[in-house]
Amino acid sequence: MPTPCRGVDDRSSRRARHFTARCRYGRAGAKHRTSSNQRHFKEDAVDAETNRRTRTRITDAEALEFHQRGRPGKLEVTPTKPMATQRDLSLAYSPGVAVPVLAIAENEDRAFDYTTRGNVVAVISNGSAILGLGNLGALASKPVMEGKAVLFKRFADIDGIDIEVDTQDVDAFINSVRYLGPSFGGINLEDIKAPECFLIESQLRELMDIPVFHDDQHGTAIIAAAGLINSAHLTGRDLKTMKIVCNGAGAAGIACVELVKAMGVPHNNVILCDTKGPIYAGREEGMNQWKSAHAAETDARSLAEAMEGADVFLGVSVKGAVTREMVRAMAPNPIIFAMANPDPEVTPEEVAEIRDDAIVATGRSDYPNQVNNVLGFPYIFRGALDVRATAINEDMKVAAAEALAALAREDVPDDVAVAYQGQRPRFGKEYIIPVPFDPRLISTIPPAVAKAAMKTGVARRPIVDMARYAEELSARRDPVAGSLSRIFTKVRQAPKRVVFAEGEEEAVIRAAASFVNQELGTAILIGREDIVREQAFQAGIEIRPGLEIANARLSNRNNEYAQFLYSKLQRKGHLFRDCQRMINQDRNYFGATMVASGDADAMVTGVTRNYSVALSAVRQVIPAKPGHKIIGVSLVLARGRAVLVADTAVHDGPSATDLADIAEEAARVARRLGYEPRVAMLAYANFGNPPGERAARVEEAVSLLGKRRVDFEFDGEMAADVALNPGLMAAYPFCRLSGPANVLLMPGLDSASISTKMLQELGGSTVLGPILVGLDKAVQIVPMGARDTDIVNMAAIASFGVN
Repeated sequence: MPTPCRGVDDRSSRRARHFTARCRYGRAGAKHRTSSNQRHFKEDAVDAETNRRTRTRITDAEALEFHQRGRPGKLEVTPTKPMATQRDLSLAYSPGVAVPVLAIAENEDRAFDYTTRGNVVAVISNGSAILGLGNLGALASKPVMEGKAVLFKRFADIDGIDIEVDTQDVDAFINSVRYLGPSFGGINLEDIKAPECFLIESQLRELMDIPVFHDDQHGTAIIAAAGLINSAHLTGRDLKTMKIVCNGAGAAGIACVELVKAMGVPHNNVILCDTKGPIYAGREEGMNQWKSAHAAETDARSLAEAMEGADVFLGVSVKGAVTREMVRAMAPNPIIFAMANPDPEVTPEEVAEIRDDAIVATGRSDYPNQVNNVLGFPYIFRGALDVRATAINEDMKVAAAEALAALAREDVPDDVAVAYQGQRPRFGKEYIIPVPFDPRLISTIPPAVAKAAMKTGVARRPIVDMARYAEELSARRDPVAGSLSRIFTKVRQAPKRVVFAEGEEEAVIRAAASFVNQELGTAILIGREDIVREQAFQAGIEIRPGLEIANARLSNRNNEYAQFLYSKLQRKGHLFRDCQRMINQDRNYFGATMVASGDADAMVTGVTRNYSVALSAVRQVIPAKPGHKIIGVSLVLARGRAVLVADTAVHDGPSATDLADIAEEAARVARRLGYEPRVAMLAYANFGNPPGERAARVEEAVSLLGKRRVDFEFDGEMAADVALNPGLMAAYPFCRLSGPANVLLMPGLDSASISTKMLQELGGSTVLGPILVGLDKAVQIVPMGARDTDIVNMAAIASFGVN
């Protein structure tokens, strides 16, 4: 997992007790105080305390429920070819499968062409060093290995298969793994204790012709090396003259030392320390062959003595290992990477109290400069797999570190800036390492790794067009996680008060608690307090500060809300007593009136009501935004592609004018979510063939948009396959879309709703929505029976203000 590694001398691994509360992949790059005296650095003043207040809190119950929900675990196997007909099965298995079998028997390299081997990595552990929890055995490591596989898929579109080997014997472990080569393109070793991990990795590298990479060692080293390159640049240092002290002589510490030496730091400029102090030439106590290889000619006999005048401190050891006196004794502009997990050797606050010229990095997401392994291993394996590398060598690791460092020095795009509390970070002492959700990582790191593999002769399939390769990599990035991450981050900057209308439902209570725990805002549960609390108690959910309960009948705003609703409905056949009853008895009316009156900022509902029923209640309280049309837009995500579909919720038989209005609303939503809209007006016809009344209505809508001179791409009428398939679209060279459509405008509500629900149930797609837009206030309606995760997502979207 993407946290600094634990080795023999990293005692924090034996002291940590709460994985779910410690493991964070959060919003690296938080703001932190800096001194106005820093003349040597380009920097943005940031505040780490702000980010610590907004980091995600995870309870044990939430973590267990997450892993147990639906199909237990975090992975499934999905076929990539159709399996719908007898012919499909004949091609996939007998007799068709015999053809690739014979082809591979003739030439083994063809396995990369006809099987999954070129995109599959085995994530293997024996559970001897699980995160910070120690040696808990192979089976207990399975959730972590599944999680690592998920990260491979999320960040680099690599299929990870977790394998837990139930042995602590080095030779038995090696023999169980060495014969797996034909199945995989690479081996990621994980959570194996030192010094056994050194033996296992080195022997498997010799025995196998695919990359074998122990991420606990090299991942931390590569990310730290990237930060070190940029720190040296900022402080005007040369790596070849830097004095470096590394505390922690386990897997990660030795890997850090080996990598900085490979980058040009002289042997005797690096002092490696363990629990007994510096590892010096001639020392006998507590030594092994891996430590001995890094014994330095030094008179230092304690960490404090080694730190005197040091330029760099690399810590992969234990909380509190570095004292204030040690920090004070370091050279001017010291570089301090305190990477102990979960708590650093010395905190940035402690360093700031002593001196104002330090560059500080940690392994935590709530401080600037997080040394996070997820910046490395997915992209390193991506590059290695794509050139069919036989190994991941030192040159490839250095290339990854240098590419990461160079990326941090580039201007930051909008979708990265949003993760920095609205600030656009600039290269400087508090931004020396990119953040995990930077979309440029996948198109930056793998090409650098691939080039190094080709240069050093370990690539079996060189890449000729590197620019095209980078473009293909960018297309692999998962858009939904990026979109939701940006939305959640934006909401955390300005938390809102959100009404959860069906507050007595367990799923809603769970969602509201998660909303508060993630510090997205205040959650207001509408319901009878005794029932809400009993439901929460039965579900093991804590009603903590930030989670409020409002009983409509007992509210001191009850009469005012009734008066407000009466003012809306008195000329629509409603008496005051009708409005009073609606406020008292219907939580959608009560919640919507809270939002309309300004007592809450947004609302989410729909778990127990049909969408149209909930929408009808909301629309009687909250009108359309002036100049806008109320519509539903669903975000469909399938195989890395994001497509918005409209209108999926409101207009049953839209006219040509309605379709044109819907197109404008949908294009606005696309831009709000970060996509440049290319709108396809769909029909069963393609540009007049075959003719028909419904197609003519779509054609008229296209004409109306042309007359309005809208500022987005659009065209139609066209069939869905033409809109989405560039090859089919090429048959119509006059089409005004510059590429596949990302906004699909359906000719009616029936086709919109049916198509998205079919995709969700049968097509392996993720469908978010319908997202309700066009209302004057922020309200979202989830599908009936929605899960707590879906409710939280829609509550965040309501807070984000897509409307």
